[in-house]
Amino acid sequence: MTAIALTIAGSDSSGGAGIQADLKTFAAHQVYGASVIVALTAQNTTGVRAIHAVPRDFVAQQMDAVFEDLAIGAVKIGMLATAELIETVAAGLKKHGARNIVLDPVMIAASGARLLEESAVEAIRKHLFPLATLITPNLPEAAALLGTAPAQSDEAVEEQADKLASLGAANVLVKGGHGSGEMSNDLLLLAGGARQRFNAPRLETRNTHGTGCTLSSAIAANLARGQALPEAVGAAKTYISAAIAAADQIAIGKGHGPVHHFHRWWDKPDGSRP
Repeated sequence: MTAIALTIAGSDSSGGAGIQADLKTFAAHQVYGASVIVALTAQNTTGVRAIHAVPRDFVAQQMDAVFEDLAIGAVKIGMLATAELIETVAAGLKKHGARNIVLDPVMIAASGARLLEESAVEAIRKHLFPLATLITPNLPEAAALLGTAPAQSDEAVEEQADKLASLGAANVLVKGGHGSGEMSNDLLLLAGGARQRFNAPRLETRNTHGTGCTLSSAIAANLARGQALPEAVGAAKTYISAAIAAADQIAIGKGHGPVHHFHRWWDKPDGSRP
């Protein structure tokens, strides 16, 4: 069967994050991508100018249309904007028995713009944590979900992962891209307490727009293809690291440009093939 993944998220008009990044990532993993758009953004690489939430009933209709027709193997959840939309998405996931749900609790854009109402943080914990196969917060998002300061050490990251699990998250991936040091270290806490680290050199580039979206959608794509969770996370980490490393090979916008989702297929700047 054809592997199919669904992204439920916001649209990025500049194409580097959100729905657009998710669909590019699915395609890069040879997975057919479907989408449910819950918010529209007017944004580019320099910032977010406006956000328009999609009406709840229309979000529900999108979910019904997709799930009733397509064999969805995995779901990636990104920007949901409001508590009401979170509740709507959660109800749709339960209604259709969605599986392999990867929740990326998007709160802040790379430009610094807030993408989730502060009042909606509790709704994520209450309605989506129990449904998610995996949550993928970065360091600031993990702190916001717990109402504390971002972790500054490996030990603090482990403590925060444990606390997130205690709130109902089955598996937790705390991403270290916002940390410091020569390595970008991600911690995967599995149900039952097992821990696994995924480390990669920290890369110097300003073109990091959509990194979180891309990593979580790569995990979802791998799950849709039948990979076990640790394998899916490891392969996604390798993919996003390569996409960041190749980000400067493309020149997009005047601010935080996107990662290179199709680095394996596009010609390099000198005209050579990857």
